[in-house]
Amino acid sequence: MQKRNLELAVGIFVALGLGALLILALRVTDLGTTVGRDGYRVLAHFDNVGQLKPRAAVKVSGVTVGQVAEIYVDPETFDAVVVMRIDRRFNQLPLDTSAQIFTSGMLGEQYVALNPGGDETFLAEGDTITITQPALVLEQLIGQFMMGKAAGDE
Repeated sequence: MQKRNLELAVGIFVALGLGALLILALRVTDLGTTVGRDGYRVLAHFDNVGQLKPRAAVKVSGVTVGQVAEIYVDPETFDAVVVMRIDRRFNQLPLDTSAQIFTSGMLGEQYVALNPGGDETFLAEGDTITITQPALVLEQLIGQFMMGKAAGDE
C-alpha cells in the first residue's frame, strides 16, 4: 500500500512537471497568445525582411496588436510582402502608419513595429502600408563599414 501511494505521488509530480513545461513552451513560442480570427489583414512591402517569420509579433509602442500571418515574394516587384493580422480592438490605426522590422531580445527574434501617422482615415481589411523600413542585416552593415574603412585608407 505504501509503495502504491509513492508511485501515485511520483506520477502526479511528473504530470505537473510536464504540464509546466508545456505552458513554458507555449509562452516562449507565443502560440498561446495568437490573434483571433476577428482581426483584419494588412499588407506591407519590404526590400528585406531578414529573419522575420510567420507568427512573429506586430507591435505598436511595444504592445502586441497582431501577428505576421504570411510572408511571400511579390512576383512583379520581387519585394517581400508581409501579411499581418491586426486584432479588431486596434481598428483605428491611421492610413499613413509606417512599418519597420526590429530585433528584440538576446535571441534576435524579429517583429514588425507599426508607427501610427496622423491621417484621419484608418487602415481596413486588405490595405497596404506604403511607408516601410527593411530589417537591418548585420552582414551588410559590417560590409559597408569595411568598404568605407578600405576606401578611407587609400
